[in-house]
Amino acid sequence: MNVYLGIDVGSVSTNIVTIDEQGKVITSLYLRTHGRPIQTVQNGMKLLAKELPENVKIAGVGTTGSARNLTSIIAGGDVVKNEITAHAVAAQYLIPDVRTVIEIGGQDSKLILLENGIITDFAMNTVCAAGTGSFLDQQASRLGIPIEEFGTYALQSSVDVRIAGRCGVFAESDMIHKQQIGCNIEDIIYGLCKALARNFINNLAKGKNIVGPVIFQGGVAANAGLKKAFEEVLELEIHIPEYYNVMGAIGCAILAKEEVMETKKTNFRGFEMSDQKFLTRGYDCNDCPNSCEVIETVMNDEVIACWGDKCGKYQNKAKSKVNN
Repeated sequence: MNVYLGIDVGSVSTNIVTIDEQGKVITSLYLRTHGRPIQTVQNGMKLLAKELPENVKIAGVGTTGSARNLTSIIAGGDVVKNEITAHAVAAQYLIPDVRTVIEIGGQDSKLILLENGIITDFAMNTVCAAGTGSFLDQQASRLGIPIEEFGTYALQSSVDVRIAGRCGVFAESDMIHKQQIGCNIEDIIYGLCKALARNFINNLAKGKNIVGPVIFQGGVAANAGLKKAFEEVLELEIHIPEYYNVMGAIGCAILAKEEVMETKKTNFRGFEMSDQKFLTRGYDCNDCPNSCEVIETVMNDEVIACWGDKCGKYQNKAKSKVNN
């Protein structure tokens, strides 16, 4: 059986999925990146090799996320796509007429608008990570509540408590103030959820027309309190897919399948890549006034990829060696 591999490497999590020819998810892994994308992908591939049946063949590989280019090099990617495209493709696969995608991950938030299957607009958070997974992790830890139970606490709220959500610092200060005046934890948590939903809409969706169907994906979609808050703010039903936390990986697996159907070949390095020694190193090129910082990816003492040189001579040299 042929399956297609999707790898989404972000700053907080690394998601690895396989789908079959019909697009059904066969395996799904959600791992913490811990600032080590190469090692995390290699560990993920070892876990994947144990989970897949023996008769399965990886027929194509797609990568996305902030480390998508590096991951494509070490895994042998057939297609590399940004997160906006990957998440939109996955959402549209599940709900063909989806119009709005809300995606909140570990350190970023995205709003994607679609019409007739085409991305018409998108926005991402800029400097503030308030409302992202890492911020909610911090608040759950500060309150001594497992992050998995954060949404359950929010749904038990019975009194409206307003929390300032425009900035993470202000939100935390306001939460502490509300604790000090005796507000219930459940009410404070749901107040935070509503503040984060308002902040998302007021910033990312400012001036945009939000219409349904709306799909909410990313790790933060596990928070039932935030889903309820978005439904209250938008006055629209929010759909959460079964594999909400690995949708980017599913999207690039779908794109890899489409790519391989045309090329009839894959660049996948095989599960042996888990045992290879990879190294990233850099140096300054002084051949011209540009003084480019050239970055090399090395596998077993051999340069397999290169970037950063504006003239392209090192990139071309690396590609030539790989192709030969």
